[in-house]
Amino acid sequence: MTAAERPVWERRFLAPYVNMPSWPRAAPDRCVLLSDEGGSMQAWAFDAATGERRRASDEPVGILPEEGCDPTPTPDGNGVAWFSDPDGKEAGTWVVAPFDGSAEAQPLLPDVPFGWYSGLALGPRTVAMAMGYDDGFRVYVSRDGGPARILHEHPEELRIPVPEWGGYNNAALSADERYLCIAHAESGNQLHYALRVYDLETFEPVGEQDDVDLDLGACVWMPEPGDQRLIIRHERTGSHRPAVWNVETGEVTDVPLDLSGEVDAYDVWPDGSAILISQSLDARSYLQRVEIATGVATPIDHPEGCVWGGGVRPDGSVWFRHDSGSMSDVVYSSTGEPVYTPATPPDAVLTGRPYASMHVANRDGEPVQGFLVTPDGEPPYPLINLIHGGPAWFWGDYWAPKVQAFADAGFAVALVNYRGTAGFGADWRDRLIRNIGFPETEDLNDWTDRLIADGIADPDRCAIGGASWGGYLTLLGIGMHPERWKAALGIVPVGDYVAGYEDSAPSLQAMDRAYLGAPPAEIPEFITPRSPITYVDDVACPVFILYGENDTRCPPRQVENYVNALREAGGDVVAHTYGTGHSSQVTDEEIVHVRMMLGFLAKHIPGIRVPG
Repeated sequence: MTAAERPVWERRFLAPYVNMPSWPRAAPDRCVLLSDEGGSMQAWAFDAATGERRRASDEPVGILPEEGCDPTPTPDGNGVAWFSDPDGKEAGTWVVAPFDGSAEAQPLLPDVPFGWYSGLALGPRTVAMAMGYDDGFRVYVSRDGGPARILHEHPEELRIPVPEWGGYNNAALSADERYLCIAHAESGNQLHYALRVYDLETFEPVGEQDDVDLDLGACVWMPEPGDQRLIIRHERTGSHRPAVWNVETGEVTDVPLDLSGEVDAYDVWPDGSAILISQSLDARSYLQRVEIATGVATPIDHPEGCVWGGGVRPDGSVWFRHDSGSMSDVVYSSTGEPVYTPATPPDAVLTGRPYASMHVANRDGEPVQGFLVTPDGEPPYPLINLIHGGPAWFWGDYWAPKVQAFADAGFAVALVNYRGTAGFGADWRDRLIRNIGFPETEDLNDWTDRLIADGIADPDRCAIGGASWGGYLTLLGIGMHPERWKAALGIVPVGDYVAGYEDSAPSLQAMDRAYLGAPPAEIPEFITPRSPITYVDDVACPVFILYGENDTRCPPRQVENYVNALREAGGDVVAHTYGTGHSSQVTDEEIVHVRMMLGFLAKHIPGIRVPG
């Protein structure tokens, strides 16, 4: 089959992903970004002055598109650094190669042992790298090309903060490289980071911000060397808000704002007078310039959808990455033109069905926002409730070829921002602390009931599916409420919570302890009713499970424990594995996985077909 003969749903996967480019202040035309143009997720070097670009990395399983391991330029613009993870375990080392491709990549800090990535910052004099290990976390610092020294280590998570969805390494290192900010969870609460600043001349801490049961984030230092103010993000009012922390005086001043929703700072204008912020309302983004002194906000025009980071260029214009449910990724300038459009196969489909935002009252009377994507034809439709991961992630109005594929197959697709979702305030996000599994399941069920009551969904043709935490909720849901679901997709799921914790990466174990209050094996009375393996005798629908052999987030042993237990209980389960980690970064493999899911659902849900 030629590319042109592929069905539309497959050709949407050919629309390349591209993240927000990074550039150094000293060489702003030397940009680095992550893209899967060419078939797998790799680092790309882009010269904004000439328009030339080339693929910089050749990682065998691709590069994970996750905050904290994005590729980045070196401060002089002559190199490209990325996290090399050879088998998808999310453990490896940072490497650097020439921007022009004239030599092979080499370890950035050869004396730092392999580990799990936890952030990187680069300055002309400084390399700062945070890594996770089985015995805890370490922050390494190399100055002036010297050997890496341990700045700090702790059993709980340490991170070097990175800018929100792009920009350069300006969230950690002050402009003169005197200070380094780290985020830490030394209290044992990885859901609510504190901030600490170190003096890199003395390696001693000089400032701390800790809101205890609220989260803090570092956004961007002021650009002028010697100006030791750091824009931070806090949630003392219940939602994300920016403030200015003068590290040397200790003073913290809120940026006065009259904006609803969550507000995150991306960058600062070169003269230090204003910040670039993203306002999030009902899982859509609104980019604005905000004057630091007055809080006056000036909207930056862009299409409806989601903005995934932005940066202020030396001339004061803004670059930002945008997508929506109906339009794939583009990096735009505030002057109106696309500044980076990935190399797109001629047969790629770059558009999809629009997302309709809805609010559904849950059983407690609280509005639960989400999106509905509907297929051709007339309701009632077969329904699939697709569940996002995280759990502190969200369904936004963003490009998702998998969602479009299910709609092409005949499903109405429900995308629910259940309790525990990020972007709707601290209280909503933190509802799962000491109460995982149950609130999310209730919200998903209440959404399904509303769609059935409104005549949109056919109660006899309802499916459920999700990946990661969404896979966990899928398996929990079909066990706790077997009468609801006719088929289920558990993608890189958690099936046996205790075994999953035992085999997870250190940062994932820290997240579990923050949600649960203790390792799951120590609280059997709490975790047993919240672990899907408890309910295998009750599962009534056929189940499709897909998992990665090298996954350290939702490890394979616990998935296999669940599959084996379900089979022993007489359950109808189909399980497939693939050879990398938590997700595939190879486009053709993604397509194969979705085709298998569609084929499975077409066997069990009347009216569903594999489009082709």
